Amino acid sequence: MRYIRNTHTNPYFNMAFDEYCLEKLPLEEPVFYLWQNRPSVIIGANQDVHTEVNLNYLKENDIALVRRVTGGGAVYHDLGNLNYTIVGRSEDLQQDYPEYAKFMLYALQQLGIPATLSGRNDILVEGRKVSGFAKRVCKERLMIHGTLMFDVDLERLTQALCPPATKLQSKGIASVRSRVVNLREYLPDIPDVATFSQALEKILSNNHTDQVYELSEHDIQNIQQLAKEKFEQWDWIYGHAPRATLTHSERLACGTVQIHLNITENRITSCQFGGDFIGSLPATDIEKALIGLPYQPDCILACLSKMEVSRYFDRTNAEDLMKIIF
Repeated sequence: MRYIRNTHTNPYFNMAFDEYCLEKLPLEEPVFYLWQNRPSVIIGANQDVHTEVNLNYLKENDIALVRRVTGGGAVYHDLGNLNYTIVGRSEDLQQDYPEYAKFMLYALQQLGIPATLSGRNDILVEGRKVSGFAKRVCKERLMIHGTLMFDVDLERLTQALCPPATKLQSKGIASVRSRVVNLREYLPDIPDVATFSQALEKILSNNHTDQVYELSEHDIQNIQQLAKEKFEQWDWIYGHAPRATLTHSERLACGTVQIHLNITENRITSCQFGGDFIGSLPATDIEKALIGLPYQPDCILACLSKMEVSRYFDRTNAEDLMKIIF
């Protein structure tokens, strides 16, 4: 299996890298590459960011939000995480896509890690998750990519990801953090993620007897263009989200305020305030003003700043109301 060396850590570039390698590279045999992202949350192609991710925490901590082209759940990446991608012809790997993951499973076991496959897309060690993976098919090609938690900041992971309580309860777990573990705990002789990456590359490339596939400058330019025109765009990250219904409640100076929002493709399609709050004017004026806006803090704050919010919600300003909306 040939391999590519990808040293980029820009998550938008790396999502474009995956798509480009799947759709454009003239591969005659399967290829793998290992890669890393700076702090980021990578959401699945079909996920709603508002119910899966703590957007305020991401903004406060300069964590990028990126949407990938494959399904599955949201994952947190930082430079303590190592990612892998395998691309091949689907006719060469006709088993279901977990068969691809066995390449990585074998490599981990070669390093002495008691890793096992679980469910449809997880690799576990002693019952705790160290890797999740997802797939995409394009014509005669199939790609699998996934995470390997080596020394990830688990506190940041926990804060950044906020899956719905029903998802956690349905799996009988108390928090995101309780179900994951870093591989470093099982690899005392491997000091850092760079050494871990080198060890995996050596195993997967048959002791470097397989050939390196070199991308051309033209390939890199095309990937950069794809990152800019697709993966960095608001329409792809937010607008691609499915319909969502959100309900938030907060005690403000005017009383308890509730807001019910329906969001489609990240635009507010309906809005209703409720609660025991006091105001001089009906809140329906603000409800109407919010309909049609992108569900994005700067857009909504700009709208509210043009209105005398305190006339609708006593002793409350636009910034206070934003706490409920988001």
